[in-house]
Amino acid sequence: MTTHGPVMPIWSCGGCDLPWPCPTRRRELRAEYVDAPVSLALYLGAYLVQAAEDLPWAPAGALHRRFVGWTRQPAEVQQRSTATVPTGPDRNGRHQAG
Repeated sequence: MTTHGPVMPIWSCGGCDLPWPCPTRRRELRAEYVDAPVSLALYLGAYLVQAAEDLPWAPAGALHRRFVGWTRQPAEVQQRSTATVPTGPDRNGRHQAG
């Protein structure tokens, strides 16, 4: 059981007080869903819907990147830089950093 669960309705991490999901919880979730990336995205998508209701002033794009967008990044990229977010695929189908 992790201590890095969400504190609702403010959506901070109960373990480190960073915005949830924090880097630690992201690593844990990636490990838990290593063979099920679509299930991970669906799981986090449900949290995204709840967070959007609790944080109506937050930009939708920022919430999407925070809850779901990071799941599309390879773990190595995410560990090097948490500030880099994918903006979409280039014409070769690779994701670009924004």
